[in-house]
Amino acid sequence: MPNVTFIEFNGTPHEVEVPEGTTLMRAATDHNVPGIDGDCGGQCACATCHVFIDPAWIDRVGGRNSNEDEMLNFASGLRDNSRLACQITLTNALDGLLVAMPEGQH
Repeated sequence: MPNVTFIEFNGTPHEVEVPEGTTLMRAATDHNVPGIDGDCGGQCACATCHVFIDPAWIDRVGGRNSNEDEMLNFASGLRDNSRLACQITLTNALDGLLVAMPEGQH
């Protein structure tokens, strides 16, 4: 099962382990990780699961699709490594993934 570490804006880490096939957003919401709201339930219809992928993981996670890119326009603090957690499905290849969260979700 993939292990993921979410880092809150204040630096507090939250390590979770989830079954393969779980989205990064669901991994956070199922484990009550603060800072990931997932208001749309993972439909790529909001930006309340905005995360920053650690640069060492960018290639393994992959890039944004056009819908995700459009939704990220509503996120504050957009960066090159910004992603919507609902659009990343966890596999064993992503075991150890490190993601940071912005100061707030909108």
